[in-house]
Amino acid sequence: MEKVYADKIAIPVIIALSIIVPIVVVILMYMPVRFNLFNTDSGTLPFFHALLNGSTAILLTIGYFFMSVKAYKWHRNTMILAFLLSCVFLVSYVISKISNAPVAYGGEGVLRYIYFFILITHIVLSAIIIPLVLFTMYRGLSGQYKKHAKIARWTFPIWLYISITGVLVYVFMWPYY
Repeated sequence: MEKVYADKIAIPVIIALSIIVPIVVVILMYMPVRFNLFNTDSGTLPFFHALLNGSTAILLTIGYFFMSVKAYKWHRNTMILAFLLSCVFLVSYVISKISNAPVAYGGEGVLRYIYFFILITHIVLSAIIIPLVLFTMYRGLSGQYKKHAKIARWTFPIWLYISITGVLVYVFMWPYY
């Protein structure tokens, strides 16, 4: 009975966050005025974001390893840390969008097509990952392990792809910051 009550609260909150967060990010990307909150250069926060994304990818891989060897406490703690780094990334990314105008990619030829493929898939999957991560975390932390494992099969590869492509986007953009 307690899990049903928790689901009645958690599921609407997860759905609301999954809708609100991408909308806020899109609105911030198209703001006509920027407010450089921390007086940073345009390349400072993207480098920090790449570090967070790379660290998240490493933690996700380590967490997967712990799960595969049935070290569930280590798995849980590693995945929570990956989630926290992703939350720091999201807050920092929002600050970045408030502070700095978007920087255009200046590459040409085949690299331009590769960059935009990576960028577009990264952006689309970034919106999709929000409910997946939140539901996966909720199911695991609430002891609903079968549901957790079922959704984690989708969450893990998408989250890992987003983390790795976040670093790749930075690498492609580095000369233009």
